Amino acid sequence: MTASRTPRYTGIFPVVPTTFTETGELDLASQKRAVDFMIDAGSDGLCILANFSEQFSVTDDEREIITRTVLEHVAGRVPVIVTTTHYGTIACAARSRRAQDLGAAMVMVMPPYHGATLRVPEQQIYAFYQGVSDAIDIPIMIQDAPASGTVLSAPFLARMAREIEQVSYFKIETPGAANKLREVIRLGGEAVEGPWDGEEGITLLADLNAGATGAMTGGGFPDGIRPIIVAHREGRLDDAFTLYQKWLPLINHENRQAGLLACKALMKEGGVIDCELPRHPLPAMHPQTRKELVDIARRLDPLVLRWGK
Repeated sequence: MTASRTPRYTGIFPVVPTTFTETGELDLASQKRAVDFMIDAGSDGLCILANFSEQFSVTDDEREIITRTVLEHVAGRVPVIVTTTHYGTIACAARSRRAQDLGAAMVMVMPPYHGATLRVPEQQIYAFYQGVSDAIDIPIMIQDAPASGTVLSAPFLARMAREIEQVSYFKIETPGAANKLREVIRLGGEAVEGPWDGEEGITLLADLNAGATGAMTGGGFPDGIRPIIVAHREGRLDDAFTLYQKWLPLINHENRQAGLLACKALMKEGGVIDCELPRHPLPAMHPQTRKELVDIARRLDPLVLRWGK
């Protein structure tokens, strides 16, 4: 089952890491190299300032610098999604409008939440996305992720797709993602322009089988994941399975062991960026976890380990 509306954006849109120096300042030279590598590795588009970009650790001024720097450097080579998540409707709408003005192709927005307990009811979530939609002329991707602690039912997501003009893409990261994608597509019909896979591709094959037309993965090895998506799209399901089987150990290690620092570690190992450290207080990756990550990657020879050398 697939969405019936012809999607504007499909394929792999990996998350760009935010690169820092060893003292925690923005490293814009590394940032640009990371973007160039990810485009060279076959990314159909990019996403910046996501949770895997450590968006929660940057200031508002830095957010502006990163958005402007990346969009100017990409210079239209691929579309760029800018994450504009914020608890406040007015703030999120303003962020989204600013991203559009700077050249974003789409914004990605989690539902409003704060901390471990502060949530808002469905009616307020609807009004929140309506307020963001009213401020912009580009698509909104709703990020349905456990990090928000907010349950977004398939009927509610489909309703927002049908009724809120710019709500048309959905990144599903919750348990049972494939079944939820099927249900959102069934209920939303042509209003669901982009049902997408998330969570670093750990459920990629099931999500593609369910009708996903895009995937937002980590940024370390788009050259490994893109052929899976292409083979599936072309109906070469055995090829898609074989390729997924090949790359799954690396996908699994990123998703279950290394987390958001996997991309940076691979980029540092391959000379793409100068420093792989996260911004304090997030701890660095355990050395053994990093060694296992690189050992798995070397068996697959991804471009990231060769691009900067």
